[in-house]
Amino acid sequence: MSARAEDVPDLVIRSRRAVLPGKEGPAAVAVRDGKIVGMHAHDARLNAAEQVDLGDVALLPGLVDTHVHVNEPGRTHWEGFASATRAAAAGGVTTIVDMPLNSLPPTVNAEALAVKRSAADGRCAVDVAFWGGAIPGNVADLRALHEAGVRGFKCFLSPSGVEEFPPLDTDGLRAAMVEIASFDGLLVVHAEDPALLADPVGPRYPEFLDSRPGEAERRAVERVAALAAETGVRAHILHVSSALCLEPLARARRQGIRLTAETCPHYLTLVAEEVPEGATQFKCCPPIRAAANRDELWRGLADGVLGCVVSDHSPSTPDLKVPDFAAAWGGISSLQLGLTAVWTEAARRGYGLGDVVRWMATSPAELAGLRGKGAIVEGADADLVAFDADAVHTVDVARLHHRNPVTPYHGRTLTGMVRTTWLRGRAVGKDFGGVLL
Repeated sequence: MSARAEDVPDLVIRSRRAVLPGKEGPAAVAVRDGKIVGMHAHDARLNAAEQVDLGDVALLPGLVDTHVHVNEPGRTHWEGFASATRAAAAGGVTTIVDMPLNSLPPTVNAEALAVKRSAADGRCAVDVAFWGGAIPGNVADLRALHEAGVRGFKCFLSPSGVEEFPPLDTDGLRAAMVEIASFDGLLVVHAEDPALLADPVGPRYPEFLDSRPGEAERRAVERVAALAAETGVRAHILHVSSALCLEPLARARRQGIRLTAETCPHYLTLVAEEVPEGATQFKCCPPIRAAANRDELWRGLADGVLGCVVSDHSPSTPDLKVPDFAAAWGGISSLQLGLTAVWTEAARRGYGLGDVVRWMATSPAELAGLRGKGAIVEGADADLVAFDADAVHTVDVARLHHRNPVTPYHGRTLTGMVRTTWLRGRAVGKDFGGVLL
């Protein structure tokens, strides 16, 4: 008996290297109306309007990047929804969550969220969700932001770099946690203790690195853990760069405190010893640290103390990256390159594509409560990536979709290349088919 027309898939994608939950191997994935409707044997005979056979090219779920500074509205000359989401798609990222600062106005109340949504509407090549912000004086705005759909709230414990998004002191942090816990929301924290930070004493990278010691991160993580235990809030530590954070994070988990953490591609792939003189495209806060520290971060991932790897894409115009580490803007531009950079190092260290998918797709989706994202399973959105894991390429900043040609990966040889990205079953091209989540 022939299948009913409404049951025939729109698309079937076959790969001998499909990365599914808990396994990797041959499979055929059937898609209809933007959803995954069936998981089949690789050689299953299936009718479909379109058939794609990837051969040995891997099939991954679309990545979920929960740490992206899009900067629109207000600083769209730094980045914007059109350029950022095109870069995301080119890098295999099908969902981003936009940070609340560096845009004007910052997303610290429901009215500002509406302004940002309006700026993003119709300009997104991939799906976009939003974080709200927790700053001094806006506790009364947090519930309305939550009800308007933000995925959680970002705060700083040290200066953010922009005056319109000031940090929280201990009392402010506790007040925000109490309010966010009252509706079981999520607080995501830039954790550096300002008392241990100093102004760089010179223009060189070692001087900048010394000004932001790992102990500042550790001390801040311990404060967040203590207050999370006190208030019962669900909290998450952003962009862990120092391995000194691993012990207090592991201890908090053993104690049942609802505290998770992430790190970023640049902390896993770059090292302080190799930062060239004046190369401020490497500057970020917290900073890239030594090679031995990098090894410890990889162990933190393997142990599950660090659960997510996300970009912290924080771009700027080239003029802000002056060749002086004391004066340059701090932020790494890497949204398009995260998957291939992490895979290059992960493969060298013996990890598999399943590990990378867990760190860069499944766990970030779970963190932000993005159902139907981050895994190739029946019923999920058909957000998929054809990833040639063996392809070797040299990064040319001029070929990236980022608005400004600044990245520390320029000239680096990386392994792995995104061949095609599908958003809800449609290959992402020049159209803006993303939705606002």
